[in-house]
Amino acid sequence: MDVGAMVGGAVALVVGLLSWGQSRATNRRSDFTAIVVELRTDLDGERKQRRLLTSYVLDIWRWAERVGPNTPAGPPPAPPETLDLTPWR
Repeated sequence: MDVGAMVGGAVALVVGLLSWGQSRATNRRSDFTAIVVELRTDLDGERKQRRLLTSYVLDIWRWAERVGPNTPAGPPPAPPETLDLTPWR
């Protein structure tokens, strides 16, 4: 067999392996980027929900400071009809 053909085949094999490894690394980087974007989106949504929840808790706290169970205002108002409280019952 010709030595030049064997060297050429070996070089082609090495180049192919290096190219395959590089494409795998690129795929891993793109997968990592996609995961980071998804986590960032989830984190932003959770931060927004926590801000809303904190504001609701503060509103209830302020209301509780003004209206107690023995004040002339009476008992706390019933929740609105549109509020679904089934998970808490």
